[in-house]
Amino acid sequence: MSKLTAGGRFRKALEETNPLQIVGTVNAYHAMMAERVGHRAVYLSGGGIANASYGLPDLGMTTMNDVLEDVRRVSSAVETPLIVDIDTGWGGAFNISRTIKETIKAGAAGCHLEDQVAQKRCGHRPNKEIVSTEEMVDRIKAAADAKTDDDFFLIARTDAFQMEGLNAAVDRAQACLEAGADAIFAEAVHTLDDYKAFADGIKGANLLANITEFGATPLFNKTELAENGVNMVLYPLSAFRAANQAALNVFEAILRDGDQKAVIDTMQTRMDLYDFLNYHDFEQKLDALFKEGKNK
Repeated sequence: MSKLTAGGRFRKALEETNPLQIVGTVNAYHAMMAERVGHRAVYLSGGGIANASYGLPDLGMTTMNDVLEDVRRVSSAVETPLIVDIDTGWGGAFNISRTIKETIKAGAAGCHLEDQVAQKRCGHRPNKEIVSTEEMVDRIKAAADAKTDDDFFLIARTDAFQMEGLNAAVDRAQACLEAGADAIFAEAVHTLDDYKAFADGIKGANLLANITEFGATPLFNKTELAENGVNMVLYPLSAFRAANQAALNVFEAILRDGDQKAVIDTMQTRMDLYDFLNYHDFEQKLDALFKEGKNK
């Protein structure tokens, strides 16, 4: 039997897990930890890449190559399939086509492509602008046509719910599915009833809920979401936010106290770090190589 591609591994995880939880991992090490504890899909947020890798706000300021660098790092470190935020695709049809091809080459299992204008904003902020349904459909067609792996999972993200209401958002989502999208990412949905209506409107097609903290969507439980038609649940920046607060606490304690004793209990130990990295396996291999060299 031939080995599944990254896209194939994602589709297998989605088929076997309902709902499939997809956790944000802002770097390769976080992805390794998520994989070790049993998560079956990981995610790179465009906002997370901008924030963590470049110190920029989530305002469409990063490039395709900026994102691909982090995609390669994560996909090289884990077998767990990776979903990537490609924002608006970085241009017109030819740019979107190139983005899809390069994202597959970099090892991603899938991506989501959104319907905001190129000068995009965070999906949970005011004053967003979206393109017409026709333009979004053209984006999805370009992306679907560019796939070099049939199993690469293409998600159409729409911000239309917050901008134009449920019916318009459902109509747009259905058009995206007909254009070749494998799933719908309904951004900034407010209630479980809205998710149920959305799922019914797209006739039970794959539906992703973005359960991000401090945003427009409550922190619904995965069981609640599954009962209302959602089969993918995304947690884009949960671990990143927790790590940021932990780091801030350490920086402040060291400055205040002159040492890190008060926060040592909040840190991952050296041995746990080594365990996730399989450090000792590398060290033993190094020892064996040096021993062989000495015996020659």
